[in-house]
Amino acid sequence: MYFTIPNGSFELESHLREPEDVPEGAVILCHPHPVYGGTMNNRVIYRAAKAAAKAGFAALRFNFRGVGKSTGHYDQGLGEKEDVAAAIDWVEDRFPGKPLAVLGYSFGAWVGLQVGCLDPRIRAIVGIGLPLDMYNFEFLLDFQNPSLYIVGNRDEFCSPMNLENLIRRLPFASRVHRVQGADHFFSEQVEEVERLIEQFFRGLLPDQAMP
Repeated sequence: MYFTIPNGSFELESHLREPEDVPEGAVILCHPHPVYGGTMNNRVIYRAAKAAAKAGFAALRFNFRGVGKSTGHYDQGLGEKEDVAAAIDWVEDRFPGKPLAVLGYSFGAWVGLQVGCLDPRIRAIVGIGLPLDMYNFEFLLDFQNPSLYIVGNRDEFCSPMNLENLIRRLPFASRVHRVQGADHFFSEQVEEVERLIEQFFRGLLPDQAMP
């Protein structure tokens, strides 16, 4: 189901994937860098949405401003945070009272998880391909709810030193999974990424770990 989400004077092209049964919650998915071809149809984001739906969560993919049929222009990550907030508002209206999560890949992790960590409606986060060598992810240290971070051990934008430095300081509810042989794009490991995401969201069912 394709549609647009209003964000002030902008319209964000979006797609909602729902599970077969009544959703247990909903996930907002944020795609990679718009300048380098990132869209909501990125294969990792597409498979992540599929995984969330298999686990019982509605999955909202959307294009940041200026991408695809979304109006506006790239805004260095600033306006894109407003896009994430608009997507969260839309999902909350669509699924009132359901637990919400934010998932981001690469640039989408930097932008989306910043918003998610500050929004009390967000009960869990997932970061894929964290570009720790390019952006500051210190904000993750304050997020106390369940979180999953998936990084390839050959990621060109996430050095082992920076990853280890982050892991040492993450809160107790955070989990980091290093995918062996994977680069930043998970070219041969997207099935493993999908499996990890499905497992994570199944673990957040109401009678389990979701706070």
